[in-house]
Amino acid sequence: MALPVSRSLSRRTFLAASLTAPVAARLARADAPVQLDDASHLNPTPVTRHVVMKTDAMSATIERVRRELKEAATAGRPVAMGAARHSMGGQSLVRDGTAFTFETAGLDPDRQQGIYRVDAGARWYQVVASLDPLGVSPAVTQANCDFGVASTFSVNAHGWPVPHGPFGSTVRALRLMLADGSVVTCSRQENPELFRHAMGGYGLFGVILDLDVEMVPNLLMQPSLELVEGNDFAPKFLSVCHDPAVNMAYGRLDVSRERFLDQALIMSYRPLPPGSAPLPPAEGAGLMARLTRGLYRAEVGSETAKHLRWFMEKSVAPHVGGHPVTRNTLLNDLVINLANGDSARTDILHEYFVPPDRFPDFLTACRDVILKSRQELLNVTLRFVEADEDSVLRYAAEPRICAVMSFSQLKTPEAEADMRRMTQALIERVLAIGGVYYLPYRLHAKRDQVERAYPGLAGFIETKRRYDPGLLFRNALWDSWTRET
Repeated sequence: MALPVSRSLSRRTFLAASLTAPVAARLARADAPVQLDDASHLNPTPVTRHVVMKTDAMSATIERVRRELKEAATAGRPVAMGAARHSMGGQSLVRDGTAFTFETAGLDPDRQQGIYRVDAGARWYQVVASLDPLGVSPAVTQANCDFGVASTFSVNAHGWPVPHGPFGSTVRALRLMLADGSVVTCSRQENPELFRHAMGGYGLFGVILDLDVEMVPNLLMQPSLELVEGNDFAPKFLSVCHDPAVNMAYGRLDVSRERFLDQALIMSYRPLPPGSAPLPPAEGAGLMARLTRGLYRAEVGSETAKHLRWFMEKSVAPHVGGHPVTRNTLLNDLVINLANGDSARTDILHEYFVPPDRFPDFLTACRDVILKSRQELLNVTLRFVEADEDSVLRYAAEPRICAVMSFSQLKTPEAEADMRRMTQALIERVLAIGGVYYLPYRLHAKRDQVERAYPGLAGFIETKRRYDPGLLFRNALWDSWTRET
């Protein structure tokens, strides 16, 4: 039975995306040939046409997208979709093609069904701003709120609410425009094959127009911090994440070279009794977060800064930042707060999904590989990800501990070659312990490593060619997969 996708929702809110002057000036030239890049600042890509989709009536959005797809197909140009373009390997870019940037931000909450319908380009901070006055919260978001909701689905990102799986596990249905311009509803009951391939499908099956997503009550929560040895982290973290009283949790590792990954922190949040205090409006980062982020940039080349940041997080944070906070405030965290101001360097992310019982082996691999490289590791955040039962290109076939690693890399050919060597070596070690690396980042994995990490890849490519025989939807990730096929 098909999942009903009702349009009789309670209200519609349009939230305008704020743009800096330089960005606004660039978007004003959207129909002229431009060069786009992503968060790596290492993928300058010429595009023939840049289409910026603003919030409009859905019927007008559908007609414009259909018109642009037809024009691109007639001209023989490939199409790629993006929002914030926080990926780092060209996953949202296509050379000499049509690039869509979605900024559509309509949102309809439906309390009776426990869902909200949201336009593809809505940023997570807009979702939080719309749901917060209603006393509800998105069930899962990315860890930062700058990114587009459809993009989160397209990379099937995870967050840190527990004990959830990736974001796709909370999506009930979506509407997808295929290469021929037809619009189909996809869910676990209706067009399930398309649903499973679009989830974590990197925009290769069509244009997501909107999604129906689960929401939960907003909560006021009390934080708790525990210091543990790195090798003891996994069992203690799992016990926290499976505690029914815990709603959100994450871990952190000491990245100083002197004590590299030897200690870990576990931060957890437990709801206060209902009615114990009124829910304050969602806010941004608190004082403690701002203080530690100031040290984040100072860590480059400075062991002193790394030691100080770790001291702040394990010893000062419980006293300064230990007050109750709402779920929506925790989700309302901007990645731009960590922006890199050094034009000679760029921030590069890695993510690895590790079987919990092999976590000590993962730490050993990191010590062996990273410390021999020339890369500057600034941060490791640890999260729990429940098993993914839906997507084809799944990174968590079983429950996993995810390590999100942030490196500061010089923008030089030598540094890029060193990063490639380090990445391939680390991926190999992770695969050897039954782990998986994440696809949205630099395209440094060897082809055989991609296939071993994602055994569903061959079937994914075959299904993509069936739904999109003209290969209208393409990006750098697809090109890397099919270069020799």
